[in-house]
Amino acid sequence: KIISEIEELEKTNEHPDTQICIDYETRLTRIIDILRNISLKPMGLKSILNPSIPEVQLIEEINPEELYSQIEGILSSIEQDILSKYNQLQKLDEELSSLRDIQEKVKLLTGFDILLSDQGESPYLVLKIGETSELESLKEEVDKLEYTTLFSKQISHGRKKRWVVVLVAHISEKREIENLCRMFLTLFDIPSIRNTPKEFLMKTERDIRDKDKKKNEIIKQLRRLAGDHLQVLLALREEIQLEKERKEIYKNFMKTDNTMLIQGWIPERDIDTLKIELYKAAEDHTVVIIENPSGNPDEPPTLLDIPPWASSFKTLLQLFATPRYNEINPTVIMGIFFVLFFGFMLGDAGYGLIILLLSFFGYIKLKASPLIKTWSFLGIWLGLSAIIVGILTNSFFGDFIPRFIYGNPDKPLYTINIAGLNLPVDSLRDPLTILIISLILGLIHLNIGIILGIYQTWKRGEYRKMLMEHISWIPLQIGGAILIGVSILDWDISFPILLLATVLVIIGILQLLIKSGPMGFFDITGYVGDWLSYARLLALGLATAGMALAFNIIAVLIPSLLPIPYIGVILLPIILIITHFANLLIQSLGAAVHSLRLQYVEFFNRFYEGGGYEFTPFKIKRRYTKLKTEGEIR
Repeated sequence: KIISEIEELEKTNEHPDTQICIDYETRLTRIIDILRNISLKPMGLKSILNPSIPEVQLIEEINPEELYSQIEGILSSIEQDILSKYNQLQKLDEELSSLRDIQEKVKLLTGFDILLSDQGESPYLVLKIGETSELESLKEEVDKLEYTTLFSKQISHGRKKRWVVVLVAHISEKREIENLCRMFLTLFDIPSIRNTPKEFLMKTERDIRDKDKKKNEIIKQLRRLAGDHLQVLLALREEIQLEKERKEIYKNFMKTDNTMLIQGWIPERDIDTLKIELYKAAEDHTVVIIENPSGNPDEPPTLLDIPPWASSFKTLLQLFATPRYNEINPTVIMGIFFVLFFGFMLGDAGYGLIILLLSFFGYIKLKASPLIKTWSFLGIWLGLSAIIVGILTNSFFGDFIPRFIYGNPDKPLYTINIAGLNLPVDSLRDPLTILIISLILGLIHLNIGIILGIYQTWKRGEYRKMLMEHISWIPLQIGGAILIGVSILDWDISFPILLLATVLVIIGILQLLIKSGPMGFFDITGYVGDWLSYARLLALGLATAGMALAFNIIAVLIPSLLPIPYIGVILLPIILIITHFANLLIQSLGAAVHSLRLQYVEFFNRFYEGGGYEFTPFKIKRRYTKLKTEGEIR
């Protein structure tokens, strides 16, 4: 009400210092980019294994005027020097590029006894130099001329042959020669100097060496400047960027002659902190109005409150969609089942061990990269899951241990009995057990989705939707399971329970028919199809184990077929490494894709909508600086 009663609200003007901050940021960024690109840094695999970690500068909190003074001081001392050296580098690069381009063309002329100054025309002759792919046609036309001679040298072979050509003609045939050049030749643009091609190449090589020497000297000077000033420049740019953000935020406010209005979103847990800070900043001359938003039309952002150990699952959710405001955040549940299903689909302890070790390496050694650290942490979970499932299903690089260590491919990794269950369960010899486990996991996964859908619709007050769309599956599943057990599995069920199961099925079907009409029957077949989709846990697990087993057999057979003594000692490990590495890549990709599919299609279909946007509050993020008065980086 107070907001609506304020008249003549207008946008707050941009802070007058905003442009100053933008100008300083632009100048600093230009200098930083030059010094960064010229600095020595690890390349290729070395850059991955040993990434550079930003150096954090301890700074004191200062006012904007002092910051502007610091930036102006360092820019006035090094900016012009760096820009001058950079411009010299660019000029040298252009000259070197031009020289090398000419050098490559002149190299094609080393077989011709001509002076480069002869090209063009004189009072008596015309000389043209170029290349062609139609030499025979060109020769036919030249033969028709009385005072023209052609010299050629082949410069490429294969399907697209090319020749370098020198045409020499009397000035009287100038027009004909120019027509031939337009039709058949790509003319060379090379200097017209009194040197043979060989002499010119020697001179050009000296020029290139001299310019390279000058270029390297400038690069050394810039690298020294980078070593002396780059970290300070990065820190100052970060400070001016933060100051610019502080200044730019003003344009999001509204004002009157005597008041300023700030409106935005805040998590409920931070309301008291906000009030304290506002009262402190405005010396109690402030009014704070807190309103609970509605999902529509306010469309508030979504605060993704995820525990640190599950933060790597956030990316998997955002690949699909961010939840709407007041919608269930399924990140943790989705992540746990993704890891579990990945383990079942890969299902090999050896492959899981490789993923685990590589992920540990990435998490510990490459922690300077937040992206690599996040995905490495997820890889640790995936590796552990695959190791556990592989141990339970008798797979370590297929039958590697029984075949090559035990000497008996039929012997299991181990033998143990737990509560009447014999472990391991060999997925290749007992796929039915794995299928049953897969379908049970599928039922659990789907019903968690149904429960989440019930909770979400109840919380929103959508009671009809809760009853007809979500709760309907509970009696339908219970009753349907009992009827299937009696009709197919010969369960011995008493008549009252059988009658109850029939009633539950009828209730569930009626609920679906009320919701969707006759199309409700397709909901039932769709649900059954979703449930059977979880059989892919068995299918992909069998593919991994079967391929690994086949590669082990091939690694034994191929060396034995070759008539070379002791070749198996060399070939066996090579074949095993290459084939198992390829299998790891292919099966890991398949496991990840299909595990995500079970989340996005089967699981999310029970309750999830998405379409929201994440709450990203205005806050200070530091990478290159740290305030001395703080115990941590703000």
